[in-house]
Amino acid sequence: MTIMHRITPWLWFDNQAEEAAAYYTAIFRNSKIVAISRFGEAGHEVHGKPAGSVMTVAFELDGQAFTALNGGPVFKFNEAISFQIHCETQQELDYYWDRLTAGGDQKAQQCGWLKDKYGVSWQVVPRALLEMINDPDPKKAARATQAMLRMKKINIEDLRRAHAG
Repeated sequence: MTIMHRITPWLWFDNQAEEAAAYYTAIFRNSKIVAISRFGEAGHEVHGKPAGSVMTVAFELDGQAFTALNGGPVFKFNEAISFQIHCETQQELDYYWDRLTAGGDQKAQQCGWLKDKYGVSWQVVPRALLEMINDPDPKKAARATQAMLRMKKINIEDLRRAHAG
């Protein structure tokens, strides 16, 4: 039985929709390309794309549905939208960070946020960080927050040391 998600994020690319979907599905486990649709002759005067070229790619990342669209160079990604990846261990965090930062904007890395090579923003965040910055002890929460603000890639052990004081 196919599960239909109520909300599916659409990602607008110039012409890299298929390439990006393959890239992301290679990074995330439990992921796949679901369907590829192609431009036809109809609407050519509007979209300007060659008939047979990729229009959309439906794909799943860890079970979450996405669609990539080859919409042309009209719109670019920015940090106003990001995708958060919750990680349990430093090894898992390092895995996602290393793969998603490859070819991305190194100047756009701060506090666990990054921009990948397509300009999509991601937050690679350990669950432990959320627990520490929400600690009922305001001093512990403040120390963890201060430590996080000085990091690009989050280091869980450094956070724990700061949190503990």
